[in-house]
Amino acid sequence: MKHIVGVADMKVCSAPDDTIITHALGSCLGIVIHDPVACVAGMLHVMLPQSSIDAEKAKANPCMFVDSGVPKLFREAYAAGAVKGRIVVKVAGGAAVHCGEGDDYFQIGKRNFVALRSILWKNGVLLKSHDVGGSEPRGLAVDVGTGEVVISTKGVDKRL
Repeated sequence: MKHIVGVADMKVCSAPDDTIITHALGSCLGIVIHDPVACVAGMLHVMLPQSSIDAEKAKANPCMFVDSGVPKLFREAYAAGAVKGRIVVKVAGGAAVHCGEGDDYFQIGKRNFVALRSILWKNGVLLKSHDVGGSEPRGLAVDVGTGEVVISTKGVDKRL
């Protein structure tokens, strides 16, 4: 079964034949976690780095923000049987899609990635691989059984 993750959305799954997919990662980040032993995978599609800009929105949907969505992703993965020391983290997105050279004034993609790395570092979790930045939007998919992550950019797939 395919599970689609929308913008400011998250899915955690433990069915080895399933795939979790998200589309249209511009400045947003697609954060994938996978525990190969428990066969648990999760994906989070976050929009913004800090929930402090809108506490009401963060309360209503923590998946909108890196600082509130990432802890929720890990908690749900733990509830499904994942163990912190076995989790593999991969991320894609963080682009400056609608910007010309030097026009990325707010640098949302870059700030999202910095916020993610800070949270992971503070919690002793390593980032295995990433494909962030640039100017092209990406799609992202994870195979729950194998943990294989595929990024699609302009119709071209590559493994992360």
